[in-house]
Amino acid sequence: MPTPPIPAAPASPEVTEIERALTRITYLSTRARQHDRLMALAEVPLDRAAVALLRQVADSEPMRPGELANRLGVEASHVTRTVQQLQKAGYVTRVPDPDDRRAQRIELTETGRQAIERIRDVGARGMQLALADWSPEELRQLATLFHRMVDDFLAAAVDDDTEQRPTAQAAPS
Repeated sequence: MPTPPIPAAPASPEVTEIERALTRITYLSTRARQHDRLMALAEVPLDRAAVALLRQVADSEPMRPGELANRLGVEASHVTRTVQQLQKAGYVTRVPDPDDRRAQRIELTETGRQAIERIRDVGARGMQLALADWSPEELRQLATLFHRMVDDFLAAAVDDDTEQRPTAQAAPS
């Protein structure tokens, strides 16, 4: 079953403002200069694609390269190149997949764990500085609402994946 189309009715003003704010946050947090500054402070010389992959592995390791590509929304060849880069630098390693000995999963090394901890620490300290005038209650509310939003986005994405999966499995193996 195909993914339902986006409703024709315009979004509410509140949703429009949320979309605008998220777009601004995404832009600000993914600028090359911001990334370079974060990497310099964390002392981790990696590009944005490598950091995204490290973050994903840290949150759900170990994982097959194809699963990583799917979660990151990129082509498998991008993940393969990035994993090779990270493996050469000592951030990740390949381990056998216990479910299929022919396959491998990507796992963080101790160097990779330390790198992601430094990246997250520097990012959190920067966020702490930016939100210094917010009360603890406002920060709790924001965190709660962000988690709820992410959960709802993930639920919608799972629905999309579920709807598309039967088509992919219809082909003979």
